[in-house]
Amino acid sequence: MKHDASSSLGPGGQAVRMSFWFIAAVAVLAAGAWAFSNVRRIPADGRAVVMRFGAFVREQDAGLLIAWPRPFETVIVAPGSAQVLSLPIRSLQRDARASASAADPATANAPATMRAGPESSIDDDASADTEAAAASLPDALAGSGYLLTGDDGVVQLNATLYYRVVDPYAYVLQKDRLDAALDRIVCASAVRVAAARDIDSILVARPEQRVSEQQMALERDRLRTDVAREIGRHLAALERAHAGLGVEVVRVDVQAAFPAAAVGAFTAVLTSLQQAERTVAEARTFAEQHRQEGRQRADRIIANARASAVERVAQARSSTVAIEQLESAAQTDPGLVARSYRDRMRQIVSKAHVVTVDPHDTSNLILPGNAR
Repeated sequence: MKHDASSSLGPGGQAVRMSFWFIAAVAVLAAGAWAFSNVRRIPADGRAVVMRFGAFVREQDAGLLIAWPRPFETVIVAPGSAQVLSLPIRSLQRDARASASAADPATANAPATMRAGPESSIDDDASADTEAAAASLPDALAGSGYLLTGDDGVVQLNATLYYRVVDPYAYVLQKDRLDAALDRIVCASAVRVAAARDIDSILVARPEQRVSEQQMALERDRLRTDVAREIGRHLAALERAHAGLGVEVVRVDVQAAFPAAAVGAFTAVLTSLQQAERTVAEARTFAEQHRQEGRQRADRIIANARASAVERVAQARSSTVAIEQLESAAQTDPGLVARSYRDRMRQIVSKAHVVTVDPHDTSNLILPGNAR
């Protein structure tokens, strides 16, 4: 008669046997999970980088990836070349410690300085505290968020970088330091571009400049293009130094603004420019009015002079017409001049009255004449 092997074991042996088979099953399942741990699906917007003991092996686009399990091979999924990533540039923004400080003119209580009366002493104390706080701030902190232009102006730039990954392996190597590196590169590029321009070419939306919206849009695009080109130059330099970040710039959104502390001064400058333009326009109108009046007077004088000249010429011609006729007739009759002279002298002498008086006559002679 045959006996079952399990029946020959006691309750303790059966428990040990079941535990062994359970542990073996768990081990097989764990080994299978470990063996297929690097078998995964790569998403459509990603790319996989496979490294074997830390060395680069291959790249794979979207689809099913089969690789050796860890620690033999490591799989890291990076963004695909079609995916655009964004990075706000924080180094170009105003430091929160400087903005929260009383030394920051942008956060200072500007209307308090305009009050008068008994509160003026309080305003003086507040301005003194502000100056003391400004002196206590480090230069790097006090000037954070401000860029110096080529004409010694100050401007603020808010930038957002849009990039895509073109080298997944380099991106994976620099992933932990990528944001900081891009932040510094964009900041250095913005500083260089701002230093090569004047403030008018950066702040193109100025009311005193008569430029069209299309020209202003071209200036803004040119600013963004220059910043993007400078960022690309820095990335190319890193690539030549075998320290590339594996990214490519898609575009850079740049918004230029005046520092809040300089808005009042800028408004005052614009107001003075507008007043100067208005004064110049009034002066030009006054000068044009006087010029037109002077031209009218000159035209009137010239017209009167021409009329007087024509009249005098006509009178001279009428006065000399007889002499001209006499001169033309004298060429055919030489004695005509003598006869004309005698006739004229006879007319003149006929008008004269001659009275002779004996000088030895003692009688009185009364002559008619005008009384004086």
